[in-house]
Amino acid sequence: MDLSRFPRIKLAFFPSPIHRLDRMSDALGIELWAKRDDIASGLAFGGNKIRKLEFLAADALAQGCDTLVSIGNIQSNHTRQVAAVAAKLGMKCRLVQEEWTQWPDPTYDKVGNILLSRIMGAETILEGEGYSTAEKETWQHALDAVRREGGKPYAIPAGASDHPLGGLGYAAFAEEVAAQERELGMFFDTVVTATCTGSTQAGMVVGFAGQSRRRRLIGVDTAANAEMTRHAVTKIAHQTAAAVGLNTAIRDEDIVIDPRFCGPDYGLPDEPTIAAIRMAATHEGMLTDPVYEGKSMAGVIAMARAGEFEKGAKVLYVHLGGAPALNAYHSAFAA
Repeated sequence: MDLSRFPRIKLAFFPSPIHRLDRMSDALGIELWAKRDDIASGLAFGGNKIRKLEFLAADALAQGCDTLVSIGNIQSNHTRQVAAVAAKLGMKCRLVQEEWTQWPDPTYDKVGNILLSRIMGAETILEGEGYSTAEKETWQHALDAVRREGGKPYAIPAGASDHPLGGLGYAAFAEEVAAQERELGMFFDTVVTATCTGSTQAGMVVGFAGQSRRRRLIGVDTAANAEMTRHAVTKIAHQTAAAVGLNTAIRDEDIVIDPRFCGPDYGLPDEPTIAAIRMAATHEGMLTDPVYEGKSMAGVIAMARAGEFEKGAKVLYVHLGGAPALNAYHSAFAA
């Protein structure tokens, strides 16, 4: 798979490291490794969106745009990374921060990701509500406002996902994993990732489909709407496969969405999520968040304890970032 024809700006320190989670492996009775996209960039604590924004930002500059305009939850990891990329490239940034999560904390819109975005100079617009992968009017209003003010906006959808280039970053990720496997002399039978707006898992689906050896890719739904997530992943996977000229068909069985660990709603952690965050922190010093990574880690823990991984399987947990949101959820860890 040749991605070299797509313009790309280097924004991270790839390949992101892979390391064995020794104490969690012993506790769970599996061989568990982590791919650390959470520490792969120096831009405002990084995260998975940096991979996608390497392609989208290059496209924005090629089009002569001066303002990155995106949308997310109040505590969006994605919008924080868009703000960081805009600052790095000397662009303006306008962020629609909708209320997708009914989290009862008076500091929720003042700390964590949104605080970092403001420090980096982004304009944050708090309006709109309700998680959805559908295009939002609030985002279109922000794009129109930039145009009225004489600017040239570049539209980045939620999660940098439903975009012609949205899946490229994680198609490249799959090639990166294969190269690291060759160096390590091993193969990951199962890869587990959080999934929500779709392009992270979709890119992996395409990238892994182009490899000779098949593996199991599990997307742990964090949207509390597995049908919406599956639709998003499927759409972006087919779009990305066409863009890169994939010679292998994307099969329905390649898109695995596990709905069991999403908690009560998007952005709301349950007891297994909080327990998973604590376990990763106390066993490995690895911080995960209540919105995405805590839920995918809860999935790994539950699947391991239920014997759902084959004996001797090597499981790769993909850490997509998100720890800056933790202090917005401080009350969840008060006990």
